[in-house]
Amino acid sequence: MNMEKFKSAGKEASLYHSKESESPLIILNSYDGDGKSVMEAVEKLKKKDFNLLCIGNLNWNHDMTPWYCPLTSPQDTPCTGGTDEYLKLLLDDILPECLKRMDGTPSHISIAGYSLAGLFALYALYHTDVFARAASMSGSLWFPDFKEYVFSHEMKRKPEKIYLSLGDKETKTRNRYLKAVQDNTESIAAYFREAGIAVTFEMNQGNHFKDATLRSAKGILAII
Repeated sequence: MNMEKFKSAGKEASLYHSKESESPLIILNSYDGDGKSVMEAVEKLKKKDFNLLCIGNLNWNHDMTPWYCPLTSPQDTPCTGGTDEYLKLLLDDILPECLKRMDGTPSHISIAGYSLAGLFALYALYHTDVFARAASMSGSLWFPDFKEYVFSHEMKRKPEKIYLSLGDKETKTRNRYLKAVQDNTESIAAYFREAGIAVTFEMNQGNHFKDATLRSAKGILAII
């Protein structure tokens, strides 16, 4: 597992190099960690040649959210809508630095994320044509007005594949925001299919926090 770390635009990045020069590049925005556990989980599931760029040191509730959302619970922090700013950093600074460090040109560049980063992965498709595929694992598609945004806006590029997943207990909550996650995810999956996109929607056992690493690995494999 050949990995190098670098910093760009104030973010910490870990680049795992494929053995093949034209393997896909998957970008994973991470709440914590450098992606090592996800790479190990992928290798246990299936041997695939791909490059992984894992980006950390994120201002999670700012960088990964498209607009303001108030507190979803007393223990949480508000979402402050910094996605456009972060996406610009990713496209203008972090991704070019990554590509300079790689051998050859990736066969496709795709994006993946868990929770709010899964929300970001889908939102990014509406603002750039860079990403050929996307994976949203236990994505925060409960986010207020996001489903309506998907239904009323056009992607910059029709993706080849989209992977969506949820835990079967994620909707079992009294939280008025979070309880919409399954209905929203299923509605968005159906909308994408009607648009002619190859969509995989997978239900996993457990709540939002169960097997996050394994779910992330499965999503990445699905879009390679």
